[in-house]
Amino acid sequence: MPSDETYVSQILGVLSAEPERVVLSWRDRTLTAAELTALVRSAAQTLHRQVGGDGGDGAGAVVAVLTVTNTAPTLVLRYAANLVGATVVHLHTTNAVDPADPLAAGAKLKILRETGATHLAVDAENLATARELRERLGAPLVLVALGDLGPDVLDLTTGDPDALDPADIRIPPDRPAVVTYTSGTTGEPKGIAFDFRARNGFISAGLQMRWRSVYLAFLPLSHSSGATADDSLASGGSVVLLDGFDPGEALRAVARHRITRMLLSPPQLYLLMDHPELASTDLSSLQMVTYLGSPASPERLAEAVKVFGDVLLQVYATSEAGFVSMLSPAEHLDPRLRATVGRPMPDWVRIADPDDHRDLPPGETGEVCVRSPFTMSAYVAEPELTARTVRDGWVHTGDLGFVDGDGYLHLRGRIGEVVKTNGIKIHPVTVENALLAHPDVVQAAAFCVRDRDRIEYLHAAVVLREGGTAGPGELAEHVRAAVSPKHVPARISVRDALPLTGVGKPDKARLAAEADG
Repeated sequence: MPSDETYVSQILGVLSAEPERVVLSWRDRTLTAAELTALVRSAAQTLHRQVGGDGGDGAGAVVAVLTVTNTAPTLVLRYAANLVGATVVHLHTTNAVDPADPLAAGAKLKILRETGATHLAVDAENLATARELRERLGAPLVLVALGDLGPDVLDLTTGDPDALDPADIRIPPDRPAVVTYTSGTTGEPKGIAFDFRARNGFISAGLQMRWRSVYLAFLPLSHSSGATADDSLASGGSVVLLDGFDPGEALRAVARHRITRMLLSPPQLYLLMDHPELASTDLSSLQMVTYLGSPASPERLAEAVKVFGDVLLQVYATSEAGFVSMLSPAEHLDPRLRATVGRPMPDWVRIADPDDHRDLPPGETGEVCVRSPFTMSAYVAEPELTARTVRDGWVHTGDLGFVDGDGYLHLRGRIGEVVKTNGIKIHPVTVENALLAHPDVVQAAAFCVRDRDRIEYLHAAVVLREGGTAGPGELAEHVRAAVSPKHVPARISVRDALPLTGVGKPDKARLAAEADG
């Protein structure tokens, strides 16, 4: 494909081959390839009249999208805005796992101001909120929608889908295409901008696929699930949208729609494995079950291989670095490799000493640094933070890990999570994996708790399998035998569930606060 052709144009080119094929399903509604294309092109043409003019492009236009996340408008509005060179900002949620977790009004206002939004794209469910935001913003903001929502909202469906030729719009590859806000697990949510070069390059995988995926999307389209939807459409496949993750509903959707592809977090994978409907569900259509967001338990992955077969795909990615490494389905069959996050692409990863930033040899743990075509371009309105995070083209992830002699990457948690206790530095993931190796444990989190004298202690929280009887004493002895006496947490609590962050990881800050309280 021409290097100056956007990922949206490439998707629309694939859709044009079979216009009557159903490509998008949600809430008992469907769109064919022709209907999806017409919506995108009509909306793009209307936007272009607004922001581009004759022969221009969407330079300077920023379209904030405030829609029910896992519905067709979320995709259509992003495609339309990006097709004319405008930047898209997702405004509904910073949660990469739960699409039903909305941002507060104050956070929405901050994002609108910070990104310089010129347009606010809404649906009927969010219209009242959009009008309130426009009033409070104190700056010009054009409301737009896919339909007639009132005289103060521009109806994007009134455009002529045949009047716009995307080839006439020249979009610089370094222009921001999409801004996604992080969940703020390490501080206030931050906008992460990815340019058109990264977005256009990512779609190449879908264009080269030899199979048509039917993608079940229950993670929010505003985050990585949206890129997976793009990839699936580019493969000539289709997308089935659910409002959120419910293990029973997901299993039923797999059988009903003959799903071939899913994207989920490790805790969600465990919930599927433990669900009572699993044994009676036809999973034969599944060809790719991708999990990402947090390290997975090698022991639970061994169970997952037995349940799902040769279809598991682990992706290690971060909000800032994008895709980093992958563990293939075949590699999941090797017990040694299930403790890794796969092999990075050649020359994409270096392991640096967190203190002096020198490169570390294989086997030594340091900060994972990434340089690839898919890394972020900048934090929005945060030049100093951008400069600290991206140095000489390398994104410093804050993740700790090492590369072994065979080139596989092992993660050891976050730099700030290392606990200095019992005279040694303990990586929580080591203790978590030991706990997860106990037959009664299905989820585990190890974290640091500091007393009034700032002395650090390792604590852990676990969720037991149904019928599990292991108590703190038994689990402590298990860790002692599996790792060492010094790795035994000062306290182990058994909980009904672990609190999760917006990216599906155990919320260790909350666990530590509850333990401290």
